[in-house]
Amino acid sequence: MAGNEAAKVPRKLYERELLRLQTELVKLQEWVRAEEARLVVVFEGRDAAGKGGTIKRVAEHLNPRVARTVALPKPTERERTQWYFQRYVEQLPAGGEIVLFDRSWYNRAGVEHVMGFCTKEEHQLFLRQCPIFERMLVEDGVLLRKYWFSVSDDVQQERFRRRLEDPTRNWKLSPMDLESITRWEAYSRAKDEMLVHTDLAEAPWYVVESDNKRRARLNMIAHLLSTVPYREMPPTVLELPPRPPSTGYERTPRDLQTYVPDHAASL
Repeated sequence: MAGNEAAKVPRKLYERELLRLQTELVKLQEWVRAEEARLVVVFEGRDAAGKGGTIKRVAEHLNPRVARTVALPKPTERERTQWYFQRYVEQLPAGGEIVLFDRSWYNRAGVEHVMGFCTKEEHQLFLRQCPIFERMLVEDGVLLRKYWFSVSDDVQQERFRRRLEDPTRNWKLSPMDLESITRWEAYSRAKDEMLVHTDLAEAPWYVVESDNKRRARLNMIAHLLSTVPYREMPPTVLELPPRPPSTGYERTPRDLQTYVPDHAASL
């Protein structure tokens, strides 16, 4: 842990650089919208590796009509009978949109495979089809970026412990998350096999060291920006119109409406 402490980015420096990068993300967003580009960013990694916090910082200042986060629940009975990639295809962006996958089709290479939620044949079929699927996306013009958040077992366990003790965050834990502790090596082997098959020249994996959350967020966002050939678009010039003169409107009396109690005044 001492090495992780030494690697920490001071809060003020982190906040300043994060805001600068988020400003660049807004420029990227405007370029995506103007050029009708399609950007897909896949966030994968172990439980408690920092994916959710990074996605939150990526999307924080973006227009939700342009950039949306996709975190699909487990498939329905109907979806189980579909082609595996089908429900993910439905979430892909149209022109001028950004989609952030908080876990993705790679569920089959990780949790489904390790926990026995798919058959060995289904897992092997995924490893064969996934490169074809992703090459099709890239060939069609989709900008596909894939990030694997790597966390050590000690740091993961400490984050689990903090979540258990924090009433605002213990919803993030499930029995399956805790079981991942006992299957650390199985997940490691599954990840290694996944990378062998899906680390493509057209859609490579980028590994984010995430024992230190601040550093991981800055590194991931800076890297994403460096991989997209965006440029700053001319801003739309807006001016506030003059307020028209009153036509005699009078506000409804306050006692005819129900207001939220002033809880702040009791503090």
